[in-house]
Amino acid sequence: MVINVIKNISARVLVLALFVFGFSFFGANAQCLIYEKADSVKVMELLGNAPKKEGMNEYMFYFGSALRGIPYVAQTLEVGKKENLIVNLRELDCTTFTENVLALSLCAQNDKKTFLDFANYLRQIRYKNGHIAYPTRLHYFSSWIEENTKNGFVEETSAKVAPFTAIQTLNVNYMSQHANLYPALARDTTMIPEIRRTEEALTGNQYRYIQKAQLKNHALLKKYIKTGDIIVILTKKAGLDTSHIGIASWHKDGTLHLLNASQIHKKVVDEPMTLYTYMQKHPSQIGIRCISPK
Repeated sequence: MVINVIKNISARVLVLALFVFGFSFFGANAQCLIYEKADSVKVMELLGNAPKKEGMNEYMFYFGSALRGIPYVAQTLEVGKKENLIVNLRELDCTTFTENVLALSLCAQNDKKTFLDFANYLRQIRYKNGHIAYPTRLHYFSSWIEENTKNGFVEETSAKVAPFTAIQTLNVNYMSQHANLYPALARDTTMIPEIRRTEEALTGNQYRYIQKAQLKNHALLKKYIKTGDIIVILTKKAGLDTSHIGIASWHKDGTLHLLNASQIHKKVVDEPMTLYTYMQKHPSQIGIRCISPK
């Protein structure tokens, strides 16, 4: 393997280009891992300082808590004209927060210590079959759940009894119908058909979920949701499946909260409001799915 480290157009961004013969960490075509030195230092510090935990849930909450205070910034993956693996722990949105926490947790759980170990997990978490391309990025979180279940990284918690009393039937088409809102699709419309195929594969899928009215029944929720689980908030907005993601946080008073990269607070926080109260303030949110790390 030949590793060539070069400077990107932006002087503060490092591009690690991996060129290989035969097998590639990032696939047959040469891809780039884009990050700043602060990101690799942060990853190594987090992994190096992490105490031994009892399972993935504890790691998820530990690393999620360690990222509190990091600013909320949207669209940090929309860098450059070519899709690359972006590592950015200086700015997070709800999805990249969750992905980074899961990648860190998998490293810690499996005694992986290097920055490239972390990047390898992040690649598998973020992209279908680990293939780095804009259409294979797991834009819809229902696809994300399917792929990472297949990877063996997560599993969905559900049951045919309360509180899982509602069923979401997907009808997704938001990206293909609003391609002008996505810089990559606006720039290259040839990718829209592949996005549409992803949407068609999801449409019609059904998932049991917990309606937001039931989120005040903390005694019942406690049976199914653990601190460190991934909480997926569902939406009734046309063409979409989900609207927000975070990590379950049970407080000492027995109430469920959301550790998340918050657009409202403009940083990663353990939301002071209970999850029930938080969701009552968002009319388009209908309930949650619960995803457990493995």
